[in-house]
Amino acid sequence: MSNDPQKIPSLKTRHFPPPPPLVSQPKGLWSRTPPAIFPPILGLFGLGLAWRAMAARPGMYPVAPISDVILGATLVLFAFALLAWLSKPLRRPGIILEELAVLPGRAGLAAMMLSFSLAAAALVPIAPAVALGVVSVGLLGLFALGVLIAWQFITGPQEARVVTPVFHLTYAGYITAPLALVPLRYFGISRAILIGAFIAAALIWAISLWQLIRRIPPAPLRPLLAIHLAPASLLTTVSAMLGYPVLTLAFGVLAMAILLALLVSARWLLSAGVTPLWGALTFPLAASASAALWGLGAAGLWIGWALLLLGSALIPWIAYQVIKGWAKGDLAAKTNAATV
Repeated sequence: MSNDPQKIPSLKTRHFPPPPPLVSQPKGLWSRTPPAIFPPILGLFGLGLAWRAMAARPGMYPVAPISDVILGATLVLFAFALLAWLSKPLRRPGIILEELAVLPGRAGLAAMMLSFSLAAAALVPIAPAVALGVVSVGLLGLFALGVLIAWQFITGPQEARVVTPVFHLTYAGYITAPLALVPLRYFGISRAILIGAFIAAALIWAISLWQLIRRIPPAPLRPLLAIHLAPASLLTTVSAMLGYPVLTLAFGVLAMAILLALLVSARWLLSAGVTPLWGALTFPLAASASAALWGLGAAGLWIGWALLLLGSALIPWIAYQVIKGWAKGDLAAKTNAATV
C-alpha cells in the first residue's frame, strides 16, 4: 500500500452508505381505528329509525325515503368501520382489554355492539333472516363485553370502581334488541329484555344520581350524562311496540323529563367545547325522537318533529367531525385528551 498522502482517500471523499429511511408510525383508517367512531354511527342509526317512525304516522309516508337514505348510508358506514376496527384485534387480540381499560373505549365498544341491533332493525323489512342473525351477534357480543367490563370493574383498583352513564350501554343496552325482535315476532324474549333492561337502568340511574350529588363530573366528561336519556326513551318505544300503553306513557314522561333537564343544563353539559365525546349526545337525541313519536300520542308528533329537526342537524355534524378525525389519524389522541 502506498504511503503517498496524495493517494490516501480522505474522510471528505470517502463514500458512506446512505442512512436508512426514517420509519414513521403509520396513520390512517386501518392502523388507527379507535372505538370512538361507533357512538355517532349508533346515533345515525337511531336517526334513521326515528324518521321511519315518523313515516309510520298517518299522512307522513312521503318522508319514508329520508329514513331509507339515512339507514342505507349508515349500514355501509358501519360495515366499513367495523371491518377497519376488526383489523386491530385480528392482529393483536389483547387490544380489546386495553381499549376497555379507558372510558371512551368502553363507550365505543358498547356502541359498536348496540349498532348490530339497530342495523338489524333497519334490515327487518328487506331481509328478516339476515336481521335475526345480526341482532343475535349483537346480543352475544354485548354479553361478552359486559362480562369483560365486570371483571375489570371487580379486579381493578378501588378508585376505578365508579358507575358511569356508559354502564347503560353495556347492561341496559339489551333494550335495543326488541327494535328488531318485535317485528320478527319474538315477543317472549322481548318482554324479558324489557323487564331486565328496566331493572338495570333503574339501578344505574339511582347510583349515578347518588354519585352526582356527591361529586360533580369534570367538564370534558359531562356530555356522557346524556346517555341517561337513552334507556328511558328505548323503554318507551319498546313498551309501545309490545302494546303496554300504561308503561309507554310512564316511560315517555320519564324520558321527556330527563330530556328537559338536559336541555336546561345544556350550557353546563357542553362547557368543555367540541370533543369526540359529543358522540354520546347523538343516540339519546335520536332515541328521544322515536320515544315521542311512539309514546306521546298527538303531542308526540310535534315534539318528535322538533327533535327530528334538531337531530338531523346535530347528529350528522357530530358524525362528520368524528369521521374527519378518524381519517386524519388524530381521533384517538383527541378522545384521550378530552378525558384527561
